[in-house]
Amino acid sequence: MAIAGKVALVTGAAQGIGRGIALRLAQDGADVALVDLKAEALTAVAAEIAALGRKATIFVADVGDREQVRAAVDHAARELGGFDIMVNNAGIAQVKALASVMPEDVERIFRINVHGVLWGIQAAADRFIADGRKGKVINACSIAGHDGFALLGVYSATKFAVRALTQAAAKEYASKGITVNAYCPGVVGTSMWVEIDQLFSEITGAEKGATFRKYVDGIALGRAQTPEDVAGLVSYLSGPDSDYMTGQSVLIDGGLVYR
Repeated sequence: MAIAGKVALVTGAAQGIGRGIALRLAQDGADVALVDLKAEALTAVAAEIAALGRKATIFVADVGDREQVRAAVDHAARELGGFDIMVNNAGIAQVKALASVMPEDVERIFRINVHGVLWGIQAAADRFIADGRKGKVINACSIAGHDGFALLGVYSATKFAVRALTQAAAKEYASKGITVNAYCPGVVGTSMWVEIDQLFSEITGAEKGATFRKYVDGIALGRAQTPEDVAGLVSYLSGPDSDYMTGQSVLIDGGLVYR
């Protein structure tokens, strides 16, 4: 348990990849602050972490709001006795042809996927520096941060932006002993991909499930990804074995996009 005794904060922790990451970090020995808008679901995840013998605390926050993110970090440090790992996991999808994208669509997805990551980087780094800690910031990117996908154009743009923020933050905070990396999942069997598949079917006329199957069929390892697959990489990025790694946005997709 390489991160035993560390304190991690995971945004978007109520379900899906965020829940998987939170549980894996708890299994690895960390205490975990869970942040999301879904209080009831957060409470359930906190109970799962308690069953693993680790401490958990919940904080309801909108990651698009800078002050709420800072308050979440302060809450984690206060309630769990420190702060070591920030996982900026929260994000939303959007499926639209570029010709149909409206200003409000852009504003909404950038507010969560990009602003939320930026506010998380700021809040975590400020706390690490104030506490004199060499912390780790880990951001949610995507295969769509390496390739732009049709009907996912604005979503892809947000994930390219996360790669840029990850690189810039790595350079700016390296002298403080803070590493900044990102994980780039592919086709994960979560509610987000159910939504993506549904929206593709509405736009293209494909039957439900066809888009999901098409992308899974392109995965070299022959199956859809699980939250646990992603959490394994985040575990590595959280621990000491990744201390000499920073500014990287690592593909973890079973062999779909190659760089």
